[in-house]
Formats: sequence, C-alpha cells, structure tokens
Amino acid sequence: MAKKGDMLYAWTNDAEIKKHAELGGAVTALWKYALESKMVDAVLAITKGTDLYDAKPVLITDPKDLARTAGSLHCGTLLLPKYVKKYLDGAANKKIGVTVKGCDTMGFIELARRKQINLDNVIMIGVNCGGSVSPVLARKMIADKFGIDPNTVHKEEIDKGQFIIEYEGGHKGISIDELEEAGYGRRTNCRRCKYKIPRQADLACGNWGVIGEKAGKATCVEICSYKGAKLLDGAVKSGVLATEAANPKGLEIRGKVEGAMLKLGEKWRRKDFAALGSTMWETINKETSRCIRCYSCIENCPVCFTAADDLKKNSLMVKPGEVPPNPMFHLRRFAHISDSCINCGQCEELCAMDIPLALFSHAIRVEGDATFEPKLGKAAYTN
Repeated sequence: MAKKGDMLYAWTNDAEIKKHAELGGAVTALWKYALESKMVDAVLAITKGTDLYDAKPVLITDPKDLARTAGSLHCGTLLLPKYVKKYLDGAANKKIGVTVKGCDTMGFIELARRKQINLDNVIMIGVNCGGSVSPVLARKMIADKFGIDPNTVHKEEIDKGQFIIEYEGGHKGISIDELEEAGYGRRTNCRRCKYKIPRQADLACGNWGVIGEKAGKATCVEICSYKGAKLLDGAVKSGVLATEAANPKGLEIRGKVEGAMLKLGEKWRRKDFAALGSTMWETINKETSRCIRCYSCIENCPVCFTAADDLKKNSLMVKPGEVPPNPMFHLRRFAHISDSCINCGQCEELCAMDIPLALFSHAIRVEGDATFEPKLGKAAYTN
C-alpha cells in the first residue's frame, strides 16, 4: 500500500492514453481512475486551443476526453485557482481534480486561507515546473532566435537546460541561459521562482529522476498526502496504472536538478531585486505612472479577490476619471497582498502597459519574509 513519502515510477496501461501521453501518461491515467471511481466529479485541466501558444482551461467529466489534455504547454501561462473560485463555486459542493504547477498550488492554499476554496473537495496533482514562456514572446523568440516560422512549430519542451522545438522538417534546441541573456526565455517571475516541485499538492510528478529503461516512458511520483496515496493505490488496483520503486540513483539526480533550479532562482532574485536597490519606491512611482486603471492586475490576481467593481466605487482607492491613478492605488494593493504574493506573474503578464508589477510585489514579499518570523503568510511552501 502506498503512503506519504513514497517515491515511485509510474506509467499507464491504457492503450488510448499511451497514444497521446508524454512520460508514460501517469497523470492522465490517474485522472481517468479518479473520474471513473467518482473520487472527483470533474477534472480541471489545460488543453491546446488554436495552437500551442493558446492554452485554455477545460472542465472534463467524461474520462474519454482526458486524452486531449495529455502533455504540457510551456507557452501557456494560465493560473487555475481563480477559475475554481469564480466558476466552480470554490469547490464548495463539487469534488474537483486539478493538475497544478507550483504557483497554482500556492494560489489554492492562499484562497483556502481566505475561505474562498474548499480544499477538502480538491485533489491536486502537481507537476514539476522549470518555468513558462509568455506566448507572445515565445512567437518572437522562435522567429528571431531559432529562425523558424512559429506557425510551423507543433511541439515545445524545456529539458536539460534547453528550450526545444519540433517543427515541420526538424527540431532544434537553444540553451535557456542564452535565450534569457538575450531577453527571451522564461517569464521573469518564473526565473525567480524557488518552488519547482509542488509538494503541497497531493502528488508531485515529473520526469526529473527517471533514468534507465524507464527514461521518457514513466513519471517520477512523490506521494505528498493521504489523498494522493489513496488515488495512486486505486489507480494501480484498477489496472490503469503500473508502478515500481524509483531508482535511488535517479532520486539523487532529481535532487540535484531541483537544487540547481533553486540556485538559478536565487541568482535571478539577486539580479532583479538588486536592480531595484535603494530606489525601489522611486522606480515603483515611475513605472506605475503609466497605469491606465484597467484593473487587470486586480481581476487576475489569485490573492486579491476584491471585485474591481467594488474598488471603482471606493474613492479611498481611486477617484473617478483619474488616470494615472493616485500612487496610493498601487501602494494599497501591494500592501494588501504583501503577506501572500505567490509570484505567479499574472498581474504583470496581463498588464496593458507592461508595468513590472510582479517584480514589485514579489520584492516586497521576499523582503518582508526575510525580516519577520514567522513568515508573513506563515506559508509552508517556498515562494
């Protein structure tokens, strides 16, 4: 019987899932069992929209539809907790399964603390994440740095320190370091992230640590909760999933990969935060002076869930017709999320004026965490 802390290699026995799966199809197989056994009523996942630069959320209730969600989309930058809060009533009366990155996991935890999501009704399968790429920048990067028409690319992945594309006629990879030095690569918030293996989910899955004959054919699974153990045990007993003990050497490699990613995240924090230095508040004042008061940062933040319509009516926050708004508009918002910014980057990604909002809120959060004990948000994760 599986238990919390177990480390396994897992792969699917389902022929249909195998056709579409990456890394053995373990995650898709787990969700198939969860739906068929009624452990969950629905699975919230990401699927490809028009192309691989267009990630869209999809709610699946029929296990037959899961195959189209197999694989990953590194050029998809959606965050799922707010969808559960806004459209699924915070999982109040429905059991929801969700595939999550580290920032998704943190978002679920923060909204649960605010009693906006019922985590008792949520099962999270976490996936290791080295970062995502803005879809707009990804297209430009592929055209400029790879010399390839982005419309001909049918697959992308981040592996072994490279961003790799497959396109009509071949494949090509370029070092992430090289791309980021040129101003491309992962989103800036992803570069600073130090939560690469989402152990606050029920299961943490990924290809890190899979070696030998199972490399590329299985997923390394870390069991992080009783719910995760129950899900995995049930999937194995049903026959949809097979497992074996993870190779100790592979787990050592997994630890080294995670360690290297954490060091890289720390390097980018030092670089980004040092650039702010003693002039951080001057920089914030200068950058936010471009604000057109579209409220996108508030609407899309998983932590700041006050409705934008309420803020528009609140003269303490902003006066009608005032563009750019009084600096206190942004300062109050930073204060509001200072104990719980999860560095998901949604505010910055969706800002119409390209204001580096995630950088500011993340810097304030990290500085606060470094000063106060316990940490401001009393978070069990490393943000």
